[in-house]
Amino acid sequence: MVAEITKTEAGQFRAPRGGPRGRRGRPGPEESTLEGQQQELTEKVVFINRSAKVVKGGRRFNFSALVVVGDRRGRVGVGLGKAGEVADAIRKGGEIARAQMVGVSLKDATIPHEVFSHYCGAKVLLRPASPGTGIIAGKTVRAVLESAGVKDVLTKSLGSKNAANVVKATLQGLLSLRLRETIYAGRGLEIKKVAPPKPPEAIPAIFPAGSPQAEASAPAAVEPI
Repeated sequence: MVAEITKTEAGQFRAPRGGPRGRRGRPGPEESTLEGQQQELTEKVVFINRSAKVVKGGRRFNFSALVVVGDRRGRVGVGLGKAGEVADAIRKGGEIARAQMVGVSLKDATIPHEVFSHYCGAKVLLRPASPGTGIIAGKTVRAVLESAGVKDVLTKSLGSKNAANVVKATLQGLLSLRLRETIYAGRGLEIKKVAPPKPPEAIPAIFPAGSPQAEASAPAAVEPI
């Protein structure tokens, strides 16, 4: 697991001692909140990788952090930061993600339509869901959808499980979403409002004259007072 990230008074992230330095791990998404002047951004660390370079004096370690940043209102960004320390890699990844934030089209708490996207070997399928379903997804796809503000969606990750490719495939799928209003406006058409259907009316049964069914269905005669 990734050590908990704390934010100093200077605005930099600092990782406590005993972190993942010196060992290779596959951490889950870790979330921290960044309060800005106009909006509140959510930052999630999806994956941290460690690479080693063998030199004459020993080994030199380098870390890369995949970070997802979003405002939970339809804007999300992805960044990959690299540095010699975990905290510096996370900080760089967050800065890159905030600089590359883009807007996606959402319909209430879900997506407007089904979409299938792929990036390199990763393939992601996204389907809209009814309210109350929640996010049915793995930790990698979930990090992107939660940061974008999606609350009800059905997903399936196919192909490669590489975290970077899965995140980019998910983001590519969100960017390909289009609302009906946007499509009609681009074609110069107007959305016609369809009246709600009326309840069916009762059809009187037709029976031959003089039959018991006709006599039973006929209204009773009212005698004058």
